[in-house]
Amino acid sequence: MQKRKLGNSDLEVSALGLGCMGMSHGYKPLPDKKEMISLLHSAVEKGITFFDTAEVYGPFTNEELVGEALAPFRNQVKIATKFGFQVENSTMGGVNSRPEHIRQVAEASLKRLRVEVIDLFYQHRVDPDVPIEDVAGAVKDLIEAGKVRYFGLSEAGADTIRRAHAVQPVTALQSEYSLWWRNPEEEVFPTLEELGIGFVPYSPLGRGFLTGKMNASTEFDAADFRNNLPRFTPQARKANQSLVDLLARMGEEKKVTPAQLALAWLLAQKPWIVPIPGTTKLHRLEENIGATTITLSPEELRGIESIKIESPRYPEHLEKMTGL
Repeated sequence: MQKRKLGNSDLEVSALGLGCMGMSHGYKPLPDKKEMISLLHSAVEKGITFFDTAEVYGPFTNEELVGEALAPFRNQVKIATKFGFQVENSTMGGVNSRPEHIRQVAEASLKRLRVEVIDLFYQHRVDPDVPIEDVAGAVKDLIEAGKVRYFGLSEAGADTIRRAHAVQPVTALQSEYSLWWRNPEEEVFPTLEELGIGFVPYSPLGRGFLTGKMNASTEFDAADFRNNLPRFTPQARKANQSLVDLLARMGEEKKVTPAQLALAWLLAQKPWIVPIPGTTKLHRLEENIGATTITLSPEELRGIESIKIESPRYPEHLEKMTGL
């Protein structure tokens, strides 16, 4: 497995990470815990060294799963987790990045992850009621106390990134980025490149759409959160099918899958990008890892980028929670 550094930091991880959310949150029915522990062990054995979780995934159960599974490999892996939401009665509430809350979340996450230090601690979403300077200062204190190694932001805009970075250097920004959501390229990428900050795209496969395994007639479990996303209405899936069809045709020519092409496109954008596709299946994990060996020509990259995507990614109230 190739390695990449996140920006100008010395945080070196596998070129492809693993998003762990779906192992215990978001997609129903939830998989068996023992199977997920086995999958996490297989990921390490296959060269994955970067794992992503958050306190609100579950809530709490995903950190516990990741902590238990990766405990035998602690010196081989880097674990990223997140703060920034209020959790009450095991339910995720609104944003909360007050410094005292950040400290409480850090202590709880350390225990659930079974670690002495959090490798990368992201603010999950920007809190409009707390100055980002206060957030960065709180994480700076945790770094100086030896409880956190690196500071990250998620779905933050360019101005927020700059302000935070001035207080405590930001190592990585995690935001959605894929062939069907390219918004970060406009203002965020130039800022990251200027400041030497790495980029960690989540949902790099468009929450499964770019794999070619679904179409306009696909039905989701009633509890699947994709039912609430505009891009997963039957009409939107039909409108955007042309991108998947293009990936399928190119994949046949190169003898690779649409998912591998979508990830290879991401990896080709910048050397400081580390996607974190999530999966609960071993064969999908192996498929995703295969993307790291694919080289795309400039012509192939332009061809893939020629298809434009329709429909918003989130409902309006959720989109307002991002800084993009």
